[in-house]
Amino acid sequence: MLLSASPWFIALCLLVGLGYAALLYSAKAPWSRSVNYALAAVRFAVVSFLCFLLLSPFLKTTTTTTRKPTIVLAVDNSQSVGLFTPPAVLSQATQGLTKLAATLRGQGFEVETRALTSGPAPRPDSVQFRAAATDLDGLLSSIGEGYEGRNLAGVVLLSDGLVNQGRAPQFTDYRFPLYAVGVGDTIPKKDVSLPALAYNRVAFSGNQFPIEAEIGYDGYAGSTATVQVRENGRVLQTRQVRLPAGQRRVKTTFLLTAPAPGKRRYEVTVDKLPGEFTLLNNRKFAYLDVVKGKLRVLLAGAAPHPDLKALRAAILQNGNFDLTTYLPGISPLQRQDFDVAILHQLPAAGGMGAEVLAQVQARRVPVLYVLGAQTNFGAYNALGTGLTVTPRGSQTDDVTPVPNPVFTRFSFEEDALRRFLAYPPAPVPFGEARLSGGAEAALWQQVGRLKTQKPLLVFGGTPARRQATLLTEGSWQWRLQEAVEHDDRPEAYDRLVLRTLQLLTQNANRKRLDVYPTQDAFNAQDDVTFGAETYNAIFERTYGQPLTLTLTDQQQKPRTFTYTTTEDGAPLHLGPLPAGLYRYVARATLGGQPQQDQGEVLVQELQLEATQSRADHNLLFQMARRNGQRLYFPQQLEQLARDIQQANYKPIIYEQEDLKDLINLKWLFFLLLGLMTVEWATRKYSGGV
Repeated sequence: MLLSASPWFIALCLLVGLGYAALLYSAKAPWSRSVNYALAAVRFAVVSFLCFLLLSPFLKTTTTTTRKPTIVLAVDNSQSVGLFTPPAVLSQATQGLTKLAATLRGQGFEVETRALTSGPAPRPDSVQFRAAATDLDGLLSSIGEGYEGRNLAGVVLLSDGLVNQGRAPQFTDYRFPLYAVGVGDTIPKKDVSLPALAYNRVAFSGNQFPIEAEIGYDGYAGSTATVQVRENGRVLQTRQVRLPAGQRRVKTTFLLTAPAPGKRRYEVTVDKLPGEFTLLNNRKFAYLDVVKGKLRVLLAGAAPHPDLKALRAAILQNGNFDLTTYLPGISPLQRQDFDVAILHQLPAAGGMGAEVLAQVQARRVPVLYVLGAQTNFGAYNALGTGLTVTPRGSQTDDVTPVPNPVFTRFSFEEDALRRFLAYPPAPVPFGEARLSGGAEAALWQQVGRLKTQKPLLVFGGTPARRQATLLTEGSWQWRLQEAVEHDDRPEAYDRLVLRTLQLLTQNANRKRLDVYPTQDAFNAQDDVTFGAETYNAIFERTYGQPLTLTLTDQQQKPRTFTYTTTEDGAPLHLGPLPAGLYRYVARATLGGQPQQDQGEVLVQELQLEATQSRADHNLLFQMARRNGQRLYFPQQLEQLARDIQQANYKPIIYEQEDLKDLINLKWLFFLLLGLMTVEWATRKYSGGV
């Protein structure tokens, strides 16, 4: 017990209690002397203790916790381990890890199992080797973070050393000992493979486009491989490719003509050669979006501005756009059709740029408005963009972008979210910004650390003429900052601009039912999701409308899903689908009239794990040595158990001190109350007052 005052005050408390008892019980009483002494003692104890509580005494308690040393068994459960490790070796390894876990638990260790995709697993021999990619650094880093403060003695990593995602683990210093166990097969096999395809994701209808195939080979130097390009089983082109001696890879290029607009999947294959080890890596797919010519973009501003340069640079990153720039009074505006326009601070105060605004409105061109200090807000509010801005004078707020989580027309990558956090603040008009007419905010404003519900990037208008608004003229700072921090690759800013333009030009018609995949393409492991919008007869957004979606694969096998549109924009989840090109037809009845929408969605097969069959034990050796240990093999797991035991990892004892005010102990209150009740009852019973 400790005091916050001098211990000498305890004597004063005792004197107060003694004086109080003497004053109360020194006179003649109607009860016996022994009872009088007992009552005086009770009163002395109660008063002294109450005075003692005024000194703020507190109790100091110490709690001791013992944490056993923890060993984590990290299992690389990627497909390559299951495909290319001999079954007997893989069984020996997983069963050996299970025995290792039992042995270590018997020696006082805590043992847990982790895998690439499934997280914690009950036993190493229950792990399924199905992960489509290998990120050993991600696995080990997550273990280091998740077991921080838990007496992590070490990690036993079972892997074939083949990494195809994440950072190179052999150059990373982890904060724990790393014991590597090598599986797989390091003996070169006779094999021919397709490690990679190089092609543009977008091609223009009627134009020729190349697909460059890289062919890898072991044991076939001097022979010839037959390489084909197919679409829907139909052979488009065939190449006889020489595999020269002294090399392990060679390239060949196919030049194809883009067909009608739509999504296309091309299959590139290498025919089997005599004695080939595996055919799993003999094909790869190219996924293209064939579009109808280039989209013509008009970039017009009220005056020269850094934003115009940033927007121009972002647009020119994509060859799918043909850009025209216009500034009033500098060059005449050509009379031509545009697919989409960006109007920077137009309509402007004083009527500047009225001619370009008139042409855009007359031709009903989708528009991205960028608001700024020169914007005529009265004229802008009359355009029917779905956003009304009422500024308060010339004041501004400095904000950064925050994605709206319920906006589903396009998605933001995790990398983009991290980059947004580093953006410098940009000015927006200070005042009221109100959404109407079914408009949606893709980005909110963040002021300092406060995330607001004020819109920053808004999509509105009608399906016949989509319109968007960006409420800042300072976005050029975002692109500049991102280019500085990421080696002149402002990818998040450029993607935001390009996706905005693509969304404005997408489905520019008067459809009352609009169903679309939320991504350009999905991977075979992704959850395939669709968004849906429904409109009434005057093209106002409606909700609660049931619809059906029929998805048909390349074997003409249909699958039907049902969905109801909601105000929060929740997408339709189809779950993972096999790789391929799917066609979909959506149907709904709106206002008593049947409506239909259709399109295509691509599901890609990554095929990362089948590309390389030869294990890389050298990588595992480097990882283990860099982190203070060595490389083991499945038949050496008993030696691994002895080495861990000899490392003499100890439990860690944690002590936690807790200070508690004595006055907060409830039992003391009831004890004092009981003593005073006994005193009072005795006095009443004995005839006292």
